[in-house]
Amino acid sequence: MGTAAGPAFDAEALRRGIEGQSAATLLSLYADDAEIRVVDRNTQPSHPMVMHGRDKIGEMLNDVYSRDMTHKMEQCIVQGDHVAFTESCEYPDGVKVYASSMMSLRDGKIVDHTMLQAWDE
Repeated sequence: MGTAAGPAFDAEALRRGIEGQSAATLLSLYADDAEIRVVDRNTQPSHPMVMHGRDKIGEMLNDVYSRDMTHKMEQCIVQGDHVAFTESCEYPDGVKVYASSMMSLRDGKIVDHTMLQAWDE
């Protein structure tokens, strides 16, 4: 007798959302009660930027992916209920941003996402 597998995470949708700059595609990958923590120069580990729920996450994604810049998913690893990926971005003036993310899944949807990012100054 086999066991039923839960819904799989759609890593290709993640790539399409990132590289196609589609906040709607990316938001569809998150659970309603998801949380994102962002750590960078301005929001350091002891005080990260934290967004709770799809509405707040959607606001952030709409802001980021509406900017005049390119986005590329460099690597993505899905293992069980965990996803790790890296993303490189570039503004038209040549300023580059690099992000590394670790996510936890429930029923194939992102419930917890921690992102570390750095950019040229």
